[in-house]
Amino acid sequence: MSLGLPAITQIEFDAQVKAAYQSAGLLRPHVRVKTGVTGGTCRFRRAGRSQATPRVPQTDVRPLNTTYAEAIATMADWNAAEYTDRLDQALTNVDERALIATNIGSAIGRRFDQMVIDALDAANGGPNIPLNASGLTDVKMRRAMALMDARAVPAGQRKLVISARGKEDLLAEQRFTSRDFVEATVIQTGRLPPLYGFDIVVLDDRDEGGLPLVTTTRTCFAFDMQAVGLGIAADLPLEVTYIAEKTSWLSNQMIKAGAVAIDTLGVIEIATQEA
Repeated sequence: MSLGLPAITQIEFDAQVKAAYQSAGLLRPHVRVKTGVTGGTCRFRRAGRSQATPRVPQTDVRPLNTTYAEAIATMADWNAAEYTDRLDQALTNVDERALIATNIGSAIGRRFDQMVIDALDAANGGPNIPLNASGLTDVKMRRAMALMDARAVPAGQRKLVISARGKEDLLAEQRFTSRDFVEATVIQTGRLPPLYGFDIVVLDDRDEGGLPLVTTTRTCFAFDMQAVGLGIAADLPLEVTYIAEKTSWLSNQMIKAGAVAIDTLGVIEIATQEA
C-alpha cells in the first residue's frame, strides 16, 4: 500500500506532486535485444575466427572448420507493484495512479539496465585498464579504443557507460572541452558527444546497484553493442486492477528477462578512482 497518500488527504494540496528524482532505463537501446524468448534461457550464438590456408594445386581444399559457441542468458522474473487505496484516492485531487505508473515504468527500465551491467561485470575477471590512482582520463579512453582496435571490434557500435563522476573527469580534460578539439556545445550543454568512436552513456547512482563501486574504485565499461545480449521472455504492459478484498487499485508491471556477454573480447573494464 502506498504509505504517503493518507497524509495528504486532509487538506487541499496542489494537484501536481513532485516525484523523487529517478532515472528510467538507458542501456536497452545499446545492446543486442531478443524478444519473445521461450523457456528459462536465451541462447546467443557466436562463430569463432577463421583463417585462410595456402592453396596447393591438385590437392583437396582445407575447410575452415569454423567453431561455434553459445552464451546463455538465464531468465529471471521481476515485478514492480503498488496499491492505491480507493477511499484515500477519493479524498485528494492527486492522481496517484498516474504518478505510480511513471515510477513503475522507471523501475522496470532500471532493472533492465542492471541486468546489462551485471552481464558486463561478469564478462571479465578484472579490469582491462587498471586504476593507476586516476579517474576517467584521456589516456584511459585512448587505451580502450586501442584495445578495441587490436581485438578487431568493428567501429560504429562501440559504447561506453560511465558514472557521473567519470563525466566530470572527462570534462576536466582539455582535449574534450577545448574548441581546438571538439565543438563548443560540450561546455554550453554539458552533454558529451561520441569520443574516440564511443557513444557515451552516463549512468546515475542507483539503488539497484548501478556501475560497480568498491570503496573508491568504480568500474566503467566499454563494449560493442553486438557483444552483449538481452533476452526478454515477457515484457508485460502496466496492468491496473481493482482488488475488492483490499478496496484498492493494484498497479503492476512484470518482466521475465536476462542478459549475458556474448563475446567477452567486446567488453572492456575500466577502473577509475572516485574519491
